[in-house]
Amino acid sequence: MNLAQNRADELFRSEVASWLEQNLSGEFAQLRHRGGPGDEHSFVEERKAWEQCMAAGGWTCIGWPEQHGGRGASIEQQVIFNEEYARAGGPGRIGHIGETLMGPTLIAYGSAEQQARYLPGIREGREFWCQGYSEPSAGSDLGNVKTRAEQAAESGEWRINGQKVWTSWATESNYCFVVARTQPGSVGHKGLGFFMVALDQPGVTVKPIEQLTGSSEFNEVFFDDAVCADSDLVGGPEQGWQVAMALLGFERGVSTLGQQMLFQNELDEVIALAKSNGSYRDVTIRQRIATAHTGLRIMRYNSMRMLAGGEDGSLSKEAMIYKLYWSSWHRNLGNLAMDVMGAQAQLLAGDGYQLSRLQGLFLYSRADTIYGGTNQIQRNLIAERALGMPREPRG
Repeated sequence: MNLAQNRADELFRSEVASWLEQNLSGEFAQLRHRGGPGDEHSFVEERKAWEQCMAAGGWTCIGWPEQHGGRGASIEQQVIFNEEYARAGGPGRIGHIGETLMGPTLIAYGSAEQQARYLPGIREGREFWCQGYSEPSAGSDLGNVKTRAEQAAESGEWRINGQKVWTSWATESNYCFVVARTQPGSVGHKGLGFFMVALDQPGVTVKPIEQLTGSSEFNEVFFDDAVCADSDLVGGPEQGWQVAMALLGFERGVSTLGQQMLFQNELDEVIALAKSNGSYRDVTIRQRIATAHTGLRIMRYNSMRMLAGGEDGSLSKEAMIYKLYWSSWHRNLGNLAMDVMGAQAQLLAGDGYQLSRLQGLFLYSRADTIYGGTNQIQRNLIAERALGMPREPRG
């Protein structure tokens, strides 16, 4: 990872910024800074149209190899794009899961037929994906998956039965990648398959989970003899854990730099409020702002180390600490935002549980340390997989 920009990278940054300035206008101007955490339900159809606008401009999947429809952009250029996208207020990406998780996983582990079938729809912003990992009894402990996949002897098709939960974008997605147990009686990481399941079929029921705010950021998904062709199994029937872990490795890729620019936008808003309402005069508030700034810089430099890893989704030791670090930092920023707001933090912005941006930051950042593996689970992963310490005793 080269921290110093060369002339080509500077020109690329200008190209990205110029395109975003020209295109985040007119019908898309209303999308600036919308669709982030807690606001995912806003402008859904307009953001789908934005995905296709980006695709037409050649700005989706820029890090994919050219033979798969990408630009073959360098890591440095991918970082630049994500930074400029966040800086311009680009809306939350409905195609994010397909572009940054499913696509790279298929490129690394999928067959040529699977790549030809699914990659174009992702790149063109026509087909959207959601993630079928978590279950009621398998949240942070993915190895406790109970969803079953049974193969019919005559047709070779797989029948999926079970339930997934906390499934973001299930109501808007065309497909879900599902980790299911292919070997009856298997436990833990063994006997799992990784399936690409069409959601528009009789055997799939999606139920939004309504929150106190009235919005539904995620869903329950029920599979009742849902059909999946054998050609839509990625890897072998017992390679699901390997593929699933590789996908999680891609999750900690270049988009993390865009995430950090969003964090910077939030920190800037906290600082601006502290200046305007005078709370910056409190020495403790000033110290916490300085700590937040320093922590965000550290996060960036560790991400640069992290991005120097391989292309197969394997997690480097630097990547293993990232989720624990950013989720804790973001939660602390939410606490700081409330203290900077003072008494105003206790008042809703409007009827119907309308939250201000900083109130939303505080409430939704509480979930950061839970989803995607709780902080406790993250510490176990760091200890066992990065440091080589003995595994935690299990019943």
